[in-house]
Amino acid sequence: MAEIEMVQVAERNTVRGAGRTADATGLRTLLKFYVRRERAALVAWIGGTAALVGFQAVASQNLYDTPAKLAALRETIGGSPAVIALGGPEQLLATIGGEVVFEIFGYAAIVLGLMSMFLVGRHTRTDEENGRAELLRSTRVGRDAPVATALTLAAVANLAAGVAVVITAVATGLPLGGSVLFGAALAGVGLTFATLTALAAQIFENPRSVYGSITAMLGLAYVLRAIGDVGNGAMSWLSPIGWGQRTYPYVDDRWWPILLPLVAGTLTIAAAVAVSEHRDFGAGIFGNRAGRAEASWLLHTTTGLAWRLHRGSIAAWATGVFVLSAAYGSFGDAITDFMENNPQIAEFLPGGAEDAVDAYLALTLTIAALMSAGYGVNSALRARREETADRAESLVAANTNRLYWFGGHITMALVGSAAVLAAGAVGEGLAYGLTIGDPGQIPRLLAAAAVYVPAVWLILAVAVAGIGFVPRAAEILAWTYFAYCLVAEILAESFNLPEWTRAASPFQHLPQAPLDSVGAGGILGVTTLALFAVILGVVGFGRRDLG
Repeated sequence: MAEIEMVQVAERNTVRGAGRTADATGLRTLLKFYVRRERAALVAWIGGTAALVGFQAVASQNLYDTPAKLAALRETIGGSPAVIALGGPEQLLATIGGEVVFEIFGYAAIVLGLMSMFLVGRHTRTDEENGRAELLRSTRVGRDAPVATALTLAAVANLAAGVAVVITAVATGLPLGGSVLFGAALAGVGLTFATLTALAAQIFENPRSVYGSITAMLGLAYVLRAIGDVGNGAMSWLSPIGWGQRTYPYVDDRWWPILLPLVAGTLTIAAAVAVSEHRDFGAGIFGNRAGRAEASWLLHTTTGLAWRLHRGSIAAWATGVFVLSAAYGSFGDAITDFMENNPQIAEFLPGGAEDAVDAYLALTLTIAALMSAGYGVNSALRARREETADRAESLVAANTNRLYWFGGHITMALVGSAAVLAAGAVGEGLAYGLTIGDPGQIPRLLAAAAVYVPAVWLILAVAVAGIGFVPRAAEILAWTYFAYCLVAEILAESFNLPEWTRAASPFQHLPQAPLDSVGAGGILGVTTLALFAVILGVVGFGRRDLG
């Protein structure tokens, strides 16, 4: 269907392009098509970002409704490098609006960064790999029209997200001036990653490398921002997320850092255009290496083929989660010092300062588990993408059992997600162990991370079940459930959500290791449910037609 619409767009370009430059005509027509193609996803991305900000604004204003409460929060958080690393610069806590930015800016920025990555990547490198871009290039469409249109779409989407944030923030009672700056700062982060994706689409030859590199940059931006906020602030200026936070909405209302995304975006676009002029269509600056003359024995099996397709993604996700978790682990020892300096806070915890450290480790392991689940969902959906690209049909036609083929991708999703989580546990255990001089933290946190594996598997099992029974809606279903679990585990306390709204998250039925004692009941229950969902998906896949 997408290819048919592409041809229709191309035909309109041929007719309407007479007398005008091909690039301008292509951009205008393609933009209409891209908006139509992405309308549902855009509503979800923009609405989700606005909802995050709205929930946080309401929750913060309810919790800290007096200057005394806000001052107490500032005094408490100001002495905790771990909390600063998770949130942002301490200066934001001077006002209630700044506290909202402190709590939610990093998460909202990552959402818009991912939105921009998928929008630009899908309409550049992915369309080029699938042959859709070639249909357009055969007509009166300029060489740079797809990239320019994708960037225009990303700019419009980020602008719309910024406006939605402004409207939401003002509607909850926050000042207009700071809200406008808040929305502009978030849009600036999204635009930065949109231009970086456009450059990556010219450099790399396949979408996986593009998405992997931009995801790594997102993680690096978050880590640099965290290191800078805990330190002297210099490293934060190397991060687009840091640029946005240092506008200090509702506090100082500094507009000049907004220029940084504009300058960086302009330079990146110029670099993307220059690279585009020096590569062949369908290729990248860094092409795929030539393969062996004969296939290895692994490629004689469906699992071996799946490993070949997934290994790069596993390595990229594992590296990113390792680095982020190591950053979290390096701040673990500061929790103890914070509790020693604030004994009144430790009185509220059953185990005092030691319990606070375990609570922090449990939170950061949950974040690593959610990131691992994100890899698992993406990996499971790779089977659906192979199917819609007609590569699965070719394999099945060549005497390959379809269930074995599907099972290979599921195996990589299950094993790979567990490996990504293990990498996070090793990174956090290594960093935390070095700060306290205890190498035994690595096996301790590995054992704690194993408790979260069933929850990771259940989230990706939803994607598997969706592929089996509702393949057209599988991606929306899987990512919606992932987003729900993310909100339930990371943002529920901030949003002051009732307990019943979190019941569908598998993490709610598992011990918070290493904080809680580990029992087998919840682990077995979630594991059984995940296994049932996987089997259900396999059965459904075996009973339906491909494509």
